[in-house]
Amino acid sequence: MSESRPLRVDGTEGIDLTGVSVFVGGPIQHAIRDDGFHQPLRNTIGDIIEAVSVVHGTVFSAHVAEKFGVDTPLFSPDQVSVRDFGWMRRCDVFVPVLPVDAAGELMRTDGTHVELGWASALGRPIVVVTPMPLAANASHLLRGLPTVADVTVFDLAEANANPAELLRLLEKLGREAVMSK
Repeated sequence: MSESRPLRVDGTEGIDLTGVSVFVGGPIQHAIRDDGFHQPLRNTIGDIIEAVSVVHGTVFSAHVAEKFGVDTPLFSPDQVSVRDFGWMRRCDVFVPVLPVDAAGELMRTDGTHVELGWASALGRPIVVVTPMPLAANASHLLRGLPTVADVTVFDLAEANANPAELLRLLEKLGREAVMSK
């Protein structure tokens, strides 16, 4: 996804997400800095999107649609809400990336939390990619979400170091979701 960081995903032999749609979410508005989009988050989200694409999955991503914040001002709140809810209804798996800041607190991402609610209500499997253990400032609702929804928490460091493991999980959950439709 990033021009300067070509992704090489080892260990993907046999992984095929053909027919599986993955909605990749995460902060946008609160990740836009004076010097551009928060680079570590851009790299992580870009790598996940590229990894899913490499194994033939379909990706829905506001980060791509909005060019990692460059085109965000071109979209109205109504457009973003309709677009993202449509993607959530069509996706097989939701993958929100919840990074932490320098103080170890979750980066603010109101939209992603709305999307987590949509995914839960629509019965979509959710793979939260975030540093483990979960940040101390994570809300009770975020911490308790696995008790009411199909939620797997996947360590952000592991996703960066070994994207093939994340892809195997997405393949399993995606295939199960496709079969149950």
